[in-house]
Amino acid sequence: MTATTQLFSLLQQLELQLQHAQLWSEVPPSDEALASTQPFAIDTLEPEQWLQWIFIARIKAMIASGAALPKGFSMAPYFVEVWKNDAFKSELLMLIKQIDEVCA
Repeated sequence: MTATTQLFSLLQQLELQLQHAQLWSEVPPSDEALASTQPFAIDTLEPEQWLQWIFIARIKAMIASGAALPKGFSMAPYFVEVWKNDAFKSELLMLIKQIDEVCA
């Protein structure tokens, strides 16, 4: 399985898990919120909003266009910190860690 195929599968699983956890939104954040220049749009979006509207959307678009995928990033430490008191999000954290590994 290629890294691209693996990443696409993990993104689909992440999307399903966000929906299952009722963290998936049908209504996008405002254009202003999406335009944040802060890491993870920490000043304007909730962590799950960033995953849905920025990370998943952009990586899927990159895969669809055949663009080179980003390498060498690590999202897990941020999500571990912001969700440290929420055991319900352990499945999401596992998927995020797997995405980090595929993109290492």
